[in-house]
Amino acid sequence: MDAVLRAAVVYLFLLLVFRIAGRRMLSQTTTFDLVLLLIIAEATQQGLLGNDFSVTNAFLVIITLIGIEIALTALKQRSAGLEKWIDGVPSIIIEDGRPLKDRMEKARIEERDVLAAARTGHGLERMDQIKYAVLERNGNISIIPKQSSG
Repeated sequence: MDAVLRAAVVYLFLLLVFRIAGRRMLSQTTTFDLVLLLIIAEATQQGLLGNDFSVTNAFLVIITLIGIEIALTALKQRSAGLEKWIDGVPSIIIEDGRPLKDRMEKARIEERDVLAAARTGHGLERMDQIKYAVLERNGNISIIPKQSSG
């Protein structure tokens, strides 16, 4: 029973931490992010298994974590508010070429991130070529270019 409680507490703690960290942390993995995730994984492993490194305990922890994920998925399907809190909602961060600074600061996004997405997806070079930039639920930035007149 100790392993189940440990797994549930660690899962909910990590869910909260990554929700606070923001969507952008999950979408773009840099070397720094990878190292951080590896360290978090190692620290989490210690918390999940405690002193019992048996295969049985590991299986119990894995089943618990997957069970929590299935339960949360079912709850999110029944509660729009819970889904919004866990997964977030898309957010417009550029409107008619103008950065919405407050939203960008809250999401920890810089103009260069938006311009990188615009170049990659649409070959756009300037903010004034962007009708909308949307920070999606998964942390990616979607670009809707302005229609060229002519």
